[in-house]
Amino acid sequence: MTLRPTAIVSVCAALLLSSGCSILPESKPATLYRLPSADVQPVTPSSNSLTTRQRLAVAAPQAGHLLSSNRIVVYPEGNTVNVYEGARWQENAPDLLQTRLITGIQQSRLFASVGSDSLPSELLLLSELRHFQSDYVTQPPTVKVQLDVQLVSAQNRTSIDTQSFTTSVQASSVAITNVVDAFGSASDELTEQLTAWLADAINSSEQK
Repeated sequence: MTLRPTAIVSVCAALLLSSGCSILPESKPATLYRLPSADVQPVTPSSNSLTTRQRLAVAAPQAGHLLSSNRIVVYPEGNTVNVYEGARWQENAPDLLQTRLITGIQQSRLFASVGSDSLPSELLLLSELRHFQSDYVTQPPTVKVQLDVQLVSAQNRTSIDTQSFTTSVQASSVAITNVVDAFGSASDELTEQLTAWLADAINSSEQK
């Protein structure tokens, strides 16, 4: 008995499906990275600064399309924007940074409590993530983090103060693990600057 071409195709397809085989190449799963453990130094309030019994909520930063993903962004040269192949953050970059900010601000003991914006609070920290990438303007690359923040009343969104923070840390090598370490250091530095600013902002608002 001779099979027609269409019958041969059908039989082959059935065999492939039944055996669990695929004629498509399998993509290698990406390695997931988290920010290294926070190394934020607690902020010691100055003699003229105040702690507050108010609760602070930290919203996840807003960001553009690429920075809102779990891709690790790199500027290889000039105006070119790319991402590291085979590497991802364990969650989207804004969520990573939100967690780092909450952890760092908690250590300052400036507020009665610090958490995400899903929790009740009197104060709310809003922000926009402008930069979160490694840049080959240097060799090895330099990680740049820029965050524009606004402290507002959680009740009516009245603005209390605004500021922009930018930090940069050069990686020790081009290896992705060392680049990730530089992201951690830059995020820690930004968190320290932000916490010190919050201390001043709270001090000013409560003295009014």
